[in-house]
Amino acid sequence: MVLQRNPIVTWCVVVLTWALLLHVALLHAEEKPWPVTQDTLPNGLTVLILEDRRAPVVTVQVWYKVGARNERLGSTGISHLLEHLMFRGTAKYGPGEFSRLIQEKGGSHNAFTTDDHTVYFENIAAPHLDLLLDLEADRMANLILNQAAFEAEKKIVMEERRLRTADNPAADLWEQVSAAAYTAHPYGWPVIGWMHDLEAIELEDVKKYRETYYVPGNALLVIAGDVAADVVLAQVKASFGHIPPAPPVPAVRAQEPPQRGERRVFLRRPASLPIYMAAYHVPNWQSPDSFPLAVLSIILGGGRSARLQKTLVEEKALVLAADADYDRTAHDPPLFTLFLRIAPGKTWQEAETALFQEVEKLQTTPVTETELERAKNLVEAGFVYGQDSLFYRAMQLGLYAALGDWTMIQRVVPGIRAVTAAEVQRVARTYLREENRTVGILIPEGPPPARESLETGISDSAVH
Repeated sequence: MVLQRNPIVTWCVVVLTWALLLHVALLHAEEKPWPVTQDTLPNGLTVLILEDRRAPVVTVQVWYKVGARNERLGSTGISHLLEHLMFRGTAKYGPGEFSRLIQEKGGSHNAFTTDDHTVYFENIAAPHLDLLLDLEADRMANLILNQAAFEAEKKIVMEERRLRTADNPAADLWEQVSAAAYTAHPYGWPVIGWMHDLEAIELEDVKKYRETYYVPGNALLVIAGDVAADVVLAQVKASFGHIPPAPPVPAVRAQEPPQRGERRVFLRRPASLPIYMAAYHVPNWQSPDSFPLAVLSIILGGGRSARLQKTLVEEKALVLAADADYDRTAHDPPLFTLFLRIAPGKTWQEAETALFQEVEKLQTTPVTETELERAKNLVEAGFVYGQDSLFYRAMQLGLYAALGDWTMIQRVVPGIRAVTAAEVQRVARTYLREENRTVGILIPEGPPPARESLETGISDSAVH
């Protein structure tokens, strides 16, 4: 499974007529701050409890602050491989017991790995919360890693990589663009890992990696649902409090130097149509520019009214699909990416010319107030309506807590609302520059894969 990294701008299909309802929902949300209780156990585990009594259910999430950015060349993909192994059982709960017990109670569970995090989550009826806490605490402390399980999961991950790249030319191209765009930072390699690294990883490597990063002080426990914070906190202390503390995890010191010239990557492989990507280095949530960049991504690629859709897809018929992607909540500075799937009979050169014309328009002429408000409404809608789901509300809580402060959630809507047309124009000028650009072009050669994916491939997470 694969997830997009962007939790703010992925809801790009919300109808504009919902704008009034959105405004009312936002006002209501602002009147009622999130009832979150936060505590840190003596062993370093951070606990966040969100009381939400709308339904008799609960979601539990364990966020380990480790992902591809913590890896090293030669062992890329080890975070995702360990994610798979975390379901292999303990002395108390043997292989398959974790899933069986949760499903027996009518619950569901899964996990995912990104550049920045590895997250495990379960959803279940509230009376069974104690089971989830026991299961998660047990595998945090007592996971059994043996050679047979390691070899089995390693083969599964390697096959997953084959399927993701062989059947998705866009994902293949995205890997090449990322590798070219980043020369010093680990965001340049795929979350699922390079195949030769997966082949080389050994069981002892995984054991050491787990001992380093799967420790209470590097984890967040998020519990949301029909619970009482004081009761749950006592349960958490009983389940997790005995796990010993560990030394601080190694810091990631890698920083990407400024790009000083355009880079181009050409990928020749079986595919049905050419694919084009342009990626620009941009700041993340730590910069005030992250809000106008989020709005800019919607103006360019957010839905049927976006500029690339209207111009390149509908008016000029140069491409079949156009998109823009930006994740302001990445731990380190990410890429702002433009994606085009070239139409039959058209060339990537024609599409590129038209694309850069649209970028230049944004750099030279401010967007209209109508267009600006549409984009801001869409970003807000994705953020606020996502909170209707208990699971995604907990995901937002965990994401911002992992960045350093969960209360940053409360600054998102004001930040988006404050964006002006002049700021959108400024960030387009500042970051969407030729010397800051890495271009990837897929040239089809040979018959397309039997199950070629239509996904864009602009993704940096892998799911169990």
